[in-house]
Amino acid sequence: MSRLTGLLLVLAGVLYPFAVYFGMEHFSPWQFALLLGSLWAARVLTGERRPDNLGMALVAIGFCLLLVVFDSSRLLRWYPVLISGFMLTLFGLSLLRGMPMVERLARLTDPDLPDIAIRYTRHVTQVWCLFFLFNGLVAAALTLWAPLSWWTLYTGLIAYGLMATLFAAEWIVRQRVRGRA
Repeated sequence: MSRLTGLLLVLAGVLYPFAVYFGMEHFSPWQFALLLGSLWAARVLTGERRPDNLGMALVAIGFCLLLVVFDSSRLLRWYPVLISGFMLTLFGLSLLRGMPMVERLARLTDPDLPDIAIRYTRHVTQVWCLFFLFNGLVAAALTLWAPLSWWTLYTGLIAYGLMATLFAAEWIVRQRVRGRA
């Protein structure tokens, strides 16, 4: 159930901008909040009991409660900013304590990373932090000053295109780093 909830949250996050853009004519913000809040509550109830999971879920549920109380279509547009903030926090804190996030992910396929790979994963984690900061700032600016169509275009398509480009560029660099190692 935990994996299903996580998958549904990812799917909801990816489709969220389009749901807001196309759904505002048919649904109120509080209805979006009920669906989104239910997914986050399910994550709390079925997911791993880690402090970072619980913290993210509680903030997201708090956001959904604000949506219910204020029933504001403008507030709906802050969710991608919240998600970028979550990711920035997750990746950034991993640089300060424990293993950097990209190193954790790399060790899933290669538990015995050489020192050069460990340094490399730290740098990649820093690059992702910069990306999440940039993405959150752009989404916030579009929320504050742009029409809904621009916000939807960026948060629903362009941001994912930038992520894919970053993944591809990192993969190319990683192949070159491996060739030198």
